[in-house]
Amino acid sequence: MNIKTKLRLGLIFLFVLILLFGILSLFYINKLSHDANVILKNNHESLVYCNNMLKASEDMTRSNDALHNFEYNLALQEKNITEAGEREATYALRKAFENYKNNTIKQEDVLTIRKSIYEIEAVNQQAILRKNQVAFNTAEDAKLWLALIFTTLALIALTFVANFPSVISRPIRVLSEAIGEISRKNYSKRIHLEQKDEFGDLANTFNIMAEKLDEYENSNLARIKLEKKRIETIINQMRDGIIGLDANRNILFLNAIAEKMLGLKESSIIGKYAADIALQNDLMRTLLNSAETRELKIYAEGRESYFSKEMLEIIDGNDIVGHVIVLRNITPFHELNEAKTNFIATVSHELKTPISAIKMSTSLLNDKRVGPLNEEQQELVQSITGDAERLLKITSELLNMAQVETGQIQLKLQPTDSTQMIETAINAVQGISTQKNVSIRIIQPMHLQVMADTEKSAWVLINLLSNAIRFAPENSTVDISEETLGGYLQIAVTDRGKGIEEKYQDKIFDRYFKVPGEEKSGTGLGLAISKEFIEAQQGSIGVKSKPGEGTVFFIRLPLAG
Repeated sequence: MNIKTKLRLGLIFLFVLILLFGILSLFYINKLSHDANVILKNNHESLVYCNNMLKASEDMTRSNDALHNFEYNLALQEKNITEAGEREATYALRKAFENYKNNTIKQEDVLTIRKSIYEIEAVNQQAILRKNQVAFNTAEDAKLWLALIFTTLALIALTFVANFPSVISRPIRVLSEAIGEISRKNYSKRIHLEQKDEFGDLANTFNIMAEKLDEYENSNLARIKLEKKRIETIINQMRDGIIGLDANRNILFLNAIAEKMLGLKESSIIGKYAADIALQNDLMRTLLNSAETRELKIYAEGRESYFSKEMLEIIDGNDIVGHVIVLRNITPFHELNEAKTNFIATVSHELKTPISAIKMSTSLLNDKRVGPLNEEQQELVQSITGDAERLLKITSELLNMAQVETGQIQLKLQPTDSTQMIETAINAVQGISTQKNVSIRIIQPMHLQVMADTEKSAWVLINLLSNAIRFAPENSTVDISEETLGGYLQIAVTDRGKGIEEKYQDKIFDRYFKVPGEEKSGTGLGLAISKEFIEAQQGSIGVKSKPGEGTVFFIRLPLAG
């Protein structure tokens, strides 16, 4: 029998109980109503007729209306004979009434009339008492039977309500418990339901599924162990440090390199909460800090080595089930980078002397005391001078970048007059601004004291002014303004050029980055070096620009005092 049939039969059973109780209740109520109606309709009416005739009999000798009233009620009584003996008494009453109308001596007839009326009343009163007793007995029977039936039906319904839900709930509970065991990978769990319905079919299907899962688990366990061992061997042979964490950040594994770096054994910390280990281990605390992105300098393999940290999320569907911390050994790259930086610094330094000599020679050639130059020679000398200046600027930028990369920026911080520093930068770019016919103006000079390295801050301003002049339209103006913001002085350089698209504004301070479509002169290092110089002085640098509306570069330096 399936579940649908069971539910249907259960509901039909409850409906039959309700219907049966309702039919019996209606039966007894109708019976009581009928008995009461009979009492009222027949016997009570006869008593009313008799009472009316008694009143009329007192005035029949004096009033014809009383005589007619008596005869009217007698006729009604003759039509309402319902009890044994009532017919004889009514017939005697009719006979006495007829004698009364025909005889002149009426006293004896009046007595006979009243006697007959009393007999009719007595018959009907006895009938009322008898029928009232029958109604009372019927009511008592109804109460008894309805109480018995109600109690029986209530017990049956209570038993049904108590037991029938278990027919549905018990298999569901058993199935739920079994599914919970399967979710905990207890594939030996089986369900035993001796039911020939959907639950029985579901239990059989569940048992088949559990058996298949058990077979699959056992058949793949050895292979999984082999693959696990292989992966562990590969991880341990890697030159990168690898740390595995579960979703709750408990430690799952360490490879050999990670053990050496942390100074811990995998067997001693496996399964422990990583944050608890970090309380006693500075390197673990650094690795768990997701905001830490700088290179890590770690003593490993008998020497100082450099590592970059990468936190990888292990995702299963939409859930993060673990993390892997990878410490990539970048020592060879770091060594190559240092070699490159030293090479650039050496070459740049060595180039500065001959370039300066070339520049001096071109300056001497331009001196008329050495000898006059024709027009073509002057153009060649001017071209050589321009190239020498560009080479000198490039070597200067490369030397500055070498300082930045080696972390050896030499700062001489001292109180400096802001406006004088700005004027120094303006004087340095006066030549190129004159060539392009771009004027430079200072808006509201403030002459405030800032704590800065005058030389490097002026170099930054020169770089910003050079860029502004290069991108400003001819016959335009470049503005440089000062403004205090909290404990800082903001110096802003504003041009009326074509501006910088928003998507490039976050990248222009990156090394070697150039805005696509711009002229390719320069190394792309000027703004990157400027950023390093300003931030080394506890300041900041930024840009605001909208295409077609010009560009504002600003630096912020701490105020002195």
